[in-house]
Parts: sequence; structure tokens; C-alpha cells
Amino acid sequence: MGSLRRKTATKPLPDSAELFEKKGETFARWVDQNGKKRTAKTTTGRDGSTRIVVESGTYTAKFRAADGSVCEVSTGCRDKGAAQAVLAQLERRQELIRSGVVTSAENGIADHAGTPIARHFEAYREHRVTQELNQARIKSTQSRLNRLATECGFKRLADLSGELLTRWLGQQLAADMGAGTRNEYRAEMIGFANWCVRSGRLTVNPFGDVPRANAKADQRRKRRALAETELDRLLHVARWRPLAEYGRETVRPETTEEAKRSNWSMAPITYDTLADAVTLAQERLTDNPEFARKLDQRGRERALIYRTLVLTGLRRGELASLSVGSMELDAPTPFAVLAAGDEKNGQGSEIPLRADLVVELREWIAEKRAGFTGSDSEFSNLPLFSVPASLLRALNRDLKAAGIPKTDERGRAVDVHAMRMTLATMLNRAGVAPRTAQEIMRHSDIRLTMATYTDAKLLNVSGALDSLPKLSPNNLPDRTREAMRATGTDGKTDSRFAPVFAPGTAVTLHSGAFPDILAGEFGAKASKESDNKNRTKPTKKARSEGFSDRAYGVETKGLEPSTSALRTQ
Repeated sequence: MGSLRRKTATKPLPDSAELFEKKGETFARWVDQNGKKRTAKTTTGRDGSTRIVVESGTYTAKFRAADGSVCEVSTGCRDKGAAQAVLAQLERRQELIRSGVVTSAENGIADHAGTPIARHFEAYREHRVTQELNQARIKSTQSRLNRLATECGFKRLADLSGELLTRWLGQQLAADMGAGTRNEYRAEMIGFANWCVRSGRLTVNPFGDVPRANAKADQRRKRRALAETELDRLLHVARWRPLAEYGRETVRPETTEEAKRSNWSMAPITYDTLADAVTLAQERLTDNPEFARKLDQRGRERALIYRTLVLTGLRRGELASLSVGSMELDAPTPFAVLAAGDEKNGQGSEIPLRADLVVELREWIAEKRAGFTGSDSEFSNLPLFSVPASLLRALNRDLKAAGIPKTDERGRAVDVHAMRMTLATMLNRAGVAPRTAQEIMRHSDIRLTMATYTDAKLLNVSGALDSLPKLSPNNLPDRTREAMRATGTDGKTDSRFAPVFAPGTAVTLHSGAFPDILAGEFGAKASKESDNKNRTKPTKKARSEGFSDRAYGVETKGLEPSTSALRTQ
């Protein structure tokens, strides 16, 4: 039989405690922070100090498990009667295990069933941390799981239901949530349930039958790649716009009524006015050269960020994770080391770097080192670039100043991730082998590289068609063309064939078989002789129906089987 007891623990003696004796035992009396009078038995600690003995508020059950070991489990009950009921259930479950009705795995699942789901989420987060996954990805997963638990009513593992998740996804569809986002929520919950199965918390995944939304039919974020001319304009604007912002002209209202200073505005920067704005900014900041230098450095960094994104295919978060020490610029083939925890697939990669980009990165790192006063190890841990979380806003301003439309006529937009799409498209235009392009893009499926990340609008489709050989009938060999003229199949009229097509004539037509055409004059002569030999005289019935004696014959044999044909007038 099991037993119940309240566990005890010791705590330091409160400062305001008063000691007194009762029945040969020492007790402490004090007033707690809530103003209540408290009394507790005292004991001597290991260090010889006086401590109070505190009793747990809930009962702990002690019983013998099916394998013979002694187990202690908190019942969570303050009432002894309720605790005895919990103890009875625990002992009954052990009896079912001994008799083989319930397995040990099912028993473990039953133990997890009553645990609040928030504790399972926390254990799942710790598991993902040990996998060294990207911190932003872990944080996003926890946020989505918490939202699903709140809005679907998942308080414990026993509450997990595919029907409830399907209903929630339908509600989000009605609320105009994109198919891709709904699939991400579905994937997060399925991933959590799969981990619960592997860790012995669930027997099966309850979300296996939850349907997946058709993201292709409901594509909300359509990107496009930048053309080479657009990319050149963007890099030029990104290089100089931070400085040009301080060289904008002031626009004053023309009307007297709106001539107040509060109605003044600054002229927008365009691609054509960029150079003048830079010149004016340099004049205005003559007395503040340090600030002008910072603005110039900011522009060079932003342009270099764009170039690095396009020439490496790195994502914004991956580029932000690179440090100075992760750049191997002196290797025979320079590359950047991308840690597994910073890559989307969690595997880690070595990103090859083009020669001209390596030159710029060397200059950039040398400039950073010149202004750094720390040690070499500290400098090695410095971020390569200061990639802002709001890089998209800066990109939108650069696009506007460069005169590049944010969205094209097909509704496809340019964002930071479009730099990666630009790389894939340029690789395709350059004729790079698809497998090589897939490796550069770090895709697991080549269809992502060739379809999703390649902008077909920028491919030279018409140029590819022009590279095909000419397929004109005028390019036929001279001997074949002569044979075609002899047979009338070259599309030109010849006086020698006029009797054949004139009404009332009875000249036998040439068979036109392939061997005869390719044989030239010899074939035409042989065909004529064959016609004379094979010509037969029609029957009386045929003559009575108006057929001429000479208008009936048998076709010449060629590649096709012999067939008889009527020679029409």
C-alpha cells in the first residue's frame, strides 16, 4: 500500500522571529510580509545555524512501481482525501502495467497528459536550442505555438486536436491570412507534435491529416529580380544618398497664404539631382568634416551590403551574422564561413567570394581596423556590416531615388530577398550550369533555383531562339532543289506541267515517291519508264463511265506499298 505525506524543508530563521519552548521543542514565531502571524518548528542546520522547518502545502504520494522501484509523486492536492484518490489511480496504473494491459510507454504518456502545455513548449524550445538553431527562428516558433495554444484552446497535450487546428486555419483564411503564412503555422504545430511523439509525450501526431493550403494559388509575396541597369542605378544611389540627404534644396510655396516656414519642404532626391545634392551637402558640411565622413562611410557600407547580397546570395539575417573573423580572404579561393546556427537550413556553408568583391571587402576591413582600438581577437568578433533590421525601408528609399519601380506591371515587388533572386537570374542568363547554380544558391531542390528564384522575364528568350539553326527550304542541297523543280514540288509553275493540270488531257502524273526525288534525273526517268510498263487498259465498265484508256494506271513503287490510283483528267 502507498502512503501520503507532506514533505518538509528548512529555511533561514526570519530576522524578526521570536523563539519559544513548547513541550520540550523549540519553535519560532514571526509576522510574515502579509501581516500574518506564523509559527514553525526550528532545527539546527549543517552550519550550526538555527533554521525553521517548513511543511509543503500539498501531499506527496509514495508507492511501489511495476518494476519494483519506489516512486514519489506530488499529487498537487492540499486535501488529503483528494490526494488519496490520486494515489489510488497511480497504484491502479501500476497494476495494469504488471498485468500487461498498459505498456510503460503508455504510462509515461499518461504522466505527461496533465502537464500544462506551456511547460512542453519550454522543453521543446530547450531542445531546439541544443540543436544550435537560429535564435530568431526559435523565437518565431515559440511565438506561433503560443498563439495557437491560446486561440485553439490547447491547455494540455490531451487537448491537441487536428479538427481544432483545421478550424483555426479556416478562420484565418476568412480573415485574409495568406496561404504561405497558414502553412507556416501548420508546420510549427506539426513539428512540435512530432517532437512529442519522439520524446514519449504522445503516441501519434494528431495533426497528420490537417490539409495544407495551396500557396501557389494564393501567392501574396511575389518578387522580381533587378535588371543589370536597375542594379547599377541602385548601387549608385545607395552609395551617395546618405550624404545627398543633407544637400536637398528647400521648396517654398508659391502662394503668399502658404508662405509660412511650417509649409516649407525639402526637394526629393532623384537620380538626376543626386550629384548636385552631394556637392551641396559637402559645401554645407565643410565645418563638420567628421559628420560628413560618417555619412560617406554609411553610403559605402550600404552599397557594399547590396553588392554582397547580390554576389553571394546571402539572406539578410545571414549577412548580419557574419563577423570579420568569418572572412577567409587570403585563401586560394576566398570564402566566407557561415555558421550552422546562422543558416536557414542549419547546416553551415562556405560562401565563395568573387575577386572584385574580395578587393572591396579587404579595403572595408582595413578601414574598420584603423579605427578600432581593441585587441585582434575582439576585432575578429566584430560584425562585418551594421545591417539594420529596417534595411527594407532604406532599400525602398533608394529604389525611389533611383527611379526604379517598387512593383512592376505584374504586381511583383522588389525587397531585400529579391537580391537573392537577382543572383539566380543572372546565373541563368550567364549560362551557368543548373547544378552549379543550385550549389551557389544553397538550394536542396533544383526546382527552387530554376523556377522560383529565376525571373523568366529577364531571360533572353528571343536571343535563345535566334541562336537556333535556320530551318528554311531555301537551304536545301542543289541536287534536291533540282529534283523538286522537276516534280513541281518547289512551289513554282513550270510550262512542262501545264498539260497535266489542263482539263481534257490524259497525261499520267509523276508518282513523287521519296527515292525518285532524291535520285534526281535518274529517278524521274525510271519513274516514267515504270509508268509506261504499268499502264493498263481500263475495262468496258470504266470506259462507259467516261474514263480514257490512257487515264488509268498503277502507282510506281517507292517507300510506300504499291497502291492503285485513278489518273484523273
